[in-house]
Amino acid sequence: MKKTEADHPDVAKILAVTEKVGAATWIDSMANIALIEPVLQGAKASGELPMFVIYDLPNRDCHANASNGEILCEDSSCTQGLNTYKTQYVDKVIEVFKKYPDVPIVAIVEPDSLPNLATNMSTPKCGEAENAYKQGVAYTLKQLYALGNVTSYLDAAHGGWLGWDNNLTAVAPIFREVLNAAGGKETIRGFSTNVANYQALGSMSSNADPCNLKSQYNFAIDEAHYINLFDNNMASSGLTGMHYITDTSRNGVTTMRNDCANWCNIKNSGLGRRPTTEVSDLGLSNVDALVWVKTPGESDGTSDSSSPRYDSTCTSQDAFVPSPEAGQWSEDFYVMLAKNANPPLTSTWGPEPTKI
Repeated sequence: MKKTEADHPDVAKILAVTEKVGAATWIDSMANIALIEPVLQGAKASGELPMFVIYDLPNRDCHANASNGEILCEDSSCTQGLNTYKTQYVDKVIEVFKKYPDVPIVAIVEPDSLPNLATNMSTPKCGEAENAYKQGVAYTLKQLYALGNVTSYLDAAHGGWLGWDNNLTAVAPIFREVLNAAGGKETIRGFSTNVANYQALGSMSSNADPCNLKSQYNFAIDEAHYINLFDNNMASSGLTGMHYITDTSRNGVTTMRNDCANWCNIKNSGLGRRPTTEVSDLGLSNVDALVWVKTPGESDGTSDSSSPRYDSTCTSQDAFVPSPEAGQWSEDFYVMLAKNANPPLTSTWGPEPTKI
């Protein structure tokens, strides 16, 4: 049951502060293509930069259940699913984008898709979707690039997933193959990291290792170190000159998980740094911005074990329970994120935290 302002008297105050921060618009279904035009109309009027997540591949999120998509692979080559994705999803998105050639657009392309092909091919849905993932992403990037006003970032998961040397080695040829099929590395500005996840931001001068990754021979102890390692690996495979954005919408608290493999509705987490292009403190010259990709307050997945989209991670020891289906609003979770914000929320973005 959705909470009301009476249940959370601070919600209005929290919303008044956080509404100053824009998050990406997720086009995670064919129906949600209808969301694009109002956002672009608003951006044209205000001059703000709209950011969209392109997210509807066949067998989407193939290794998990929580955010499985609407398009399925019906055979090993996923021919029909890929055709549906191209004609009923990507082409329809492009049709709307074409109406606004003078509005700069940022696109984050298919979170978690290609990383799954590097690490989770033993999962039947991933093996079945390999062709659709590669061809689908290449098709999307090619169409977006042809528009001329879209800056694309291809998703590269996060350091707690791909930070190990063997995973970085495995994913590099996949990215190279897809970008070659799309028309070359020029079709993207670079990569997005930590989308809808909770990995610490850190910096190149930080030694904190909240997930104890070094003990597991993963030296991507935070997203700054991961971006550095990932970029060096991409450069060695010929993908040079890449730029990065990283999601800080929910990584304000870094030590809240008992197991950093848990990713669903993490309790005691908090809002992270606000979106900004002022990132020199990270110690990296190729980071374009910190962004809020995941909308704070939207669920990662349901805790209802009877749901067909239930994933056991959503009832782990680190999970916030109860939680609704992926993408649905959870006001309790949102209030928790706001109260745990780091930096703290302030009514004027000044030094004193608003008491909420």
